[in-house]
Amino acid sequence: MRAVIQRVEKARVVIDERPVAEISKGLLILVGVGNNDTEADADYLAEKTAELRIFEDDDGKMNLSVKDTGGELLVVSQFTLYGDVRRGRRPSFTDSARPEKAIPLYEYYVEKLKQITGTDVKTGVFAAHMHVELVNDGPVTILLDSGKLF
Repeated sequence: MRAVIQRVEKARVVIDERPVAEISKGLLILVGVGNNDTEADADYLAEKTAELRIFEDDDGKMNLSVKDTGGELLVVSQFTLYGDVRRGRRPSFTDSARPEKAIPLYEYYVEKLKQITGTDVKTGVFAAHMHVELVNDGPVTILLDSGKLF
């Protein structure tokens, strides 16, 4: 599984000009599921996300996690994180899991995040055309991959 994690002042998902999910200070997490991903990948990614120390402490050092700060979480599915552009100019998405596999793992990841952080996790709508609005704080953007490719 792959994730793009952004520390945000606020973020929201809009579908057909209607807001469907909104958070204030916390993390916007774009998540992609790959063909070979399992619940173990989702466990790794959820734990890493929840414990990632990218919020500033009283000394201005990135030393606190979203768990520590009580920040909010917004998770948005994004199969394009598995887009392969090594050949040509049009991305190939053959490494991205099909919905019948991706949806359960995505939902498992969200539930795992809820358990670890003890907070509600807002989500976008899987496979919907969404507009994601955010105010990136820092900016701080972190890439995670359960295969530890980066």
